[in-house]
Amino acid sequence: MNWNAKDMDTYLQQTEYIDTLLIPLLPIETSHENMKSSSSSTEFLMHLSTFIETQFKGRIMLLPPFTYTQSTDLKVMGETLEKDLELTGFKHIFYLTTDRDWTTVALKDELIWLPSLPLESMDKQLKQSIIEDQLRQVLPVLTKKWSES
Repeated sequence: MNWNAKDMDTYLQQTEYIDTLLIPLLPIETSHENMKSSSSSTEFLMHLSTFIETQFKGRIMLLPPFTYTQSTDLKVMGETLEKDLELTGFKHIFYLTTDRDWTTVALKDELIWLPSLPLESMDKQLKQSIIEDQLRQVLPVLTKKWSES
């Protein structure tokens, strides 16, 4: 499910089944020397987020990505997100990011950090294979959390 009007209608009718919220956290580097790697990380994370949503349609709601710049206070951002997203009523909340800085922020919700892989020069088949491999990395985190409830 995606955070759009059509999918929201379905969610509001089936909230007992769609219990997981996935939020991509995207750093935006504004310096010229880091823009390319930042955009590459964004491309990777958005492909992966969309793929996870597709694989678990009917269980996961994919929020639009939260973007931030290098001067953002991640601790404050994390606290604000957790406080506000708690109001949604989702049983499980996962943040997905390629930004290692998030691993130092104490969150009560689940953070999934993955290293970014440059997809821009890969053909479609190789991209798909890489994204599937990354899903296999994320799957145990999701299933462990789901089995705890």
